[in-house]
Amino acid sequence: MVQELLIAVVAAVSAGAVYTAAAARVVKQYERGVVLRLGRLRNDVRGPGFTMVLPGVERLRKVNMQIVTMPVPAQDGITRDNVTVRVDAVIYFKVVDAASAVVEVEDYRFAVSQMAQTSLRSIIGKSDLDDLLSNREKLNQGLELMIDSPAVGWGVQIDRVEIKDVSLPETMKRSMARQAEADRERRARVINADAELQASKKLAEAASEMSAQPAALQLRLLQTVVAVAAEKNSTLVLPFPVELLRFLERAQQPAPAQPQPMDSAPQEPAPPAPAEPSAQTEPSASSASAPGHLRPAPRAPSAPSAPASGQSRPSGSKPLARH
Repeated sequence: MVQELLIAVVAAVSAGAVYTAAAARVVKQYERGVVLRLGRLRNDVRGPGFTMVLPGVERLRKVNMQIVTMPVPAQDGITRDNVTVRVDAVIYFKVVDAASAVVEVEDYRFAVSQMAQTSLRSIIGKSDLDDLLSNREKLNQGLELMIDSPAVGWGVQIDRVEIKDVSLPETMKRSMARQAEADRERRARVINADAELQASKKLAEAASEMSAQPAALQLRLLQTVVAVAAEKNSTLVLPFPVELLRFLERAQQPAPAQPQPMDSAPQEPAPPAPAEPSAQTEPSASSASAPGHLRPAPRAPSAPSAPASGQSRPSGSKPLARH
């Protein structure tokens, strides 16, 4: 009798141990347990620790409440300004309602991943290339709102969404590189021109100060010579004054003709002096009046004699021949 009682006790203890082992569940700190009794959801969500379920009647589903980091696969799309890009992102989310995550959606991880991909494609089509490259914070907020709207009904809260990388075609990269290079060259030229302007103003002030004191220019010249010869050079460089070159250039140029005054009349050249004919005797009246008298041949002209003072003979008169 005692032996049978001992066997029954051992069998009961063994059955209890088996039942306890089958019904015992341990829920971790970062998990919550959702109990389904005969397929129906129990209102109580089991917290962390040891819990019991009815074997064969109840089923415990553990839901992770930690923040999940999920990479979004790279998506190819065309931006609003017709540029083909490839964008990938990363999403951070967590479950806030374990019962809804089990009942409302079959696989909340897969659902969040698909929603993130479609939202990322939509954001690419609505944005410009400059926004994708420089204004990512605004795009991240818009992408988070697009994913969070349907995820609320699944008991999932989107914590953060970040666009990780934007891949551009090689032609677009070269174009952007040329644009950036041109922009930097423009800025460098503007800065250089500004520096030249400031330096010219300072040099003008220095020139005005040195022009008041000629000795200052000579001292500056000597200081330059000392600075050049300070490096143990065998060649000494002496500056040549530019003013001397200008003086020599002016000396080689011909002197300009002085203009005549406007009020004085131009002087006419003096006419040449008339040639004086040789002195000849006038014919007598008797010889001129004698008829039939033959004229002798004219004599050779003698050397011209000096004209009498105060008398002149016209240039067009001819000498008279003697008869």
